[in-house]
Parts: sequence; C-alpha cells; structure tokens
Amino acid sequence: MRVVTVYRVDYARKTKLPIGVVLDRRETERLHNYQDMLLLARRLFASDTEDAANIVIDASQVRRIFPERTRDCAAR
Repeated sequence: MRVVTVYRVDYARKTKLPIGVVLDRRETERLHNYQDMLLLARRLFASDTEDAANIVIDASQVRRIFPERTRDCAAR
C-alpha cells in the first residue's frame, strides 16, 4: 500500500498546501496509475468542478512504470 499526498495549489501565491492523502492499494501495476490517482483525489477533495483544477498529487509517490519482469516473476 502506498500513500499519495494530495495538494491544493494556489496559483496566485505560487504555493502548494497539503490537504490530505489517497491510498494506492493496488496489488498489480496498471497502465494509468497517475491519472487514476489524480481522478480519485479530485473526486474526494474538490468542492466543485472549478476547484478540481487546483487539486494535484505528488507524482513521485505514484508508481508509473511497470516493474521489470524477471524469470522468477514470469514463472508465476
């Protein structure tokens, strides 16, 4: 399980304020991890559709690339 921090961006002041977290509980990698986590964060934390543009997540905390397959993983 991975914790991804959610921020509200104030573009006028150029600041990012942490407002919460979302949990990545997926056991396997998926193709659009970053987009899916951002969509979930916007659904949970945005007050309206205009506010959704101000909600961002920390991209370094989201698994974006599939892990390399080794012989051990391929045999399972």
